[in-house]
Amino acid sequence: MTPRPNFTVPLPGGRQLVLGERTLVMGILNVTPDSFADGGLYLDPGAAEEAAVEMEAQGADLIDVGGESTRPGSEQISEDEEIRRIQPVLQRLGRRLTVPLSVDTTKPEVARMALGEGAAMLNDVSGLRYDSTLAEVAARGGAALVLMHSRGRSRDMYREAAYSSVGTELLNELGASLERAVTAGVPREAVILDPGLGFAKRPAHSYAALAALPELAALGRPLLVGPSRKSFLAAAIGRPERVEGRPAAERDTATAAAVTAAVLLGAHLVRVHAVREMTDAVRVADMIRGAGPANT
Repeated sequence: MTPRPNFTVPLPGGRQLVLGERTLVMGILNVTPDSFADGGLYLDPGAAEEAAVEMEAQGADLIDVGGESTRPGSEQISEDEEIRRIQPVLQRLGRRLTVPLSVDTTKPEVARMALGEGAAMLNDVSGLRYDSTLAEVAARGGAALVLMHSRGRSRDMYREAAYSSVGTELLNELGASLERAVTAGVPREAVILDPGLGFAKRPAHSYAALAALPELAALGRPLLVGPSRKSFLAAAIGRPERVEGRPAAERDTATAAAVTAAVLLGAHLVRVHAVREMTDAVRVADMIRGAGPANT
């Protein structure tokens, strides 16, 4: 069993995330018209609010709110539009939820707004490649910062999907993102790292990234893994008559397998759509971890 160290990640207002004692579940709340798995479902702030409340009731430890799709091929939107989508949702969730809120953004102005509305974590899919000012915003706000591995932009990321050694290259590139954050003033203990399954990675690369989690532990930071309903899963479960594989809505069982593997390989958090089902998978995986030789 891959060892999993414990971490305490500081949050604004003196709160903390304790990571390692059990795996935490981050629920995905996309308030976008074009996200690959749930685009358009939660554009209405009221619908988004009720979905988040249900996720918390189902076992989510955090809710990650996103106002811009980052799926491959998606187009970037303006800061104003992203703020317009997520600000009313954050205002509602701040009154209803007890779990911390994360905001999935690469834009400093969106991040400033989000922290002002009570968000405790920023989730940057670019690993500070797009705008390193985001790290300064996180530092000033005392927020936790997730840095994900990716290359290129959403519209052209697959052009960058060339690796000689996935584990080594992720280790080096995530390490560079971590150092960018620390240089900008983010405490090292506030950073969480994500291997970026599906981002600038062909299916084989995503499976290799998942298998490389023990290597990434060498960076000394907690690991978040987000396999939920992604197309790399369809490569394993696609039906012969459908070259593109199963649609996102049919990938939850495959997601549960990837989530279980991630936990056993050392992930501290998993980011998922189907909170109830994935919480069950996580709890079983945690029981397996707890039954290992070091615990008997």
